[in-house]
Amino acid sequence: MKVKRIMANTRTADIDKAAAFYRDILGLELLMDHGWFQTYGSDEQMGVQISFGSEGGSGTAVPDLSIEVDDLNEALNRIEKHAVPIEYGPVSEPWGVRRFYVYDPFGKLLNILQHE
Repeated sequence: MKVKRIMANTRTADIDKAAAFYRDILGLELLMDHGWFQTYGSDEQMGVQISFGSEGGSGTAVPDLSIEVDDLNEALNRIEKHAVPIEYGPVSEPWGVRRFYVYDPFGKLLNILQHE
């Protein structure tokens, strides 16, 4: 058996909040829409990964999701434009990533990062 994909699922009564954050701010595409369940993603080929930790590094909380982007400054600009509070960073970490933390509309802690 080969695992082909791992998807994160978040329960919400207000699916429109997902579009406002993940589509409008982070730029993901709506890939599937059943009305009651929507999936956002990109055509970018992504590897299958699942991580476990006792902390998020540098004494931070373990994030619910880590989202790697190709332009952290652009992600930061979009977050600030939509007045989403930044919980941590932006900071260059000793293990070679620059990142910041924000909460999405569902209370999930996101680690938005770019490899340096």
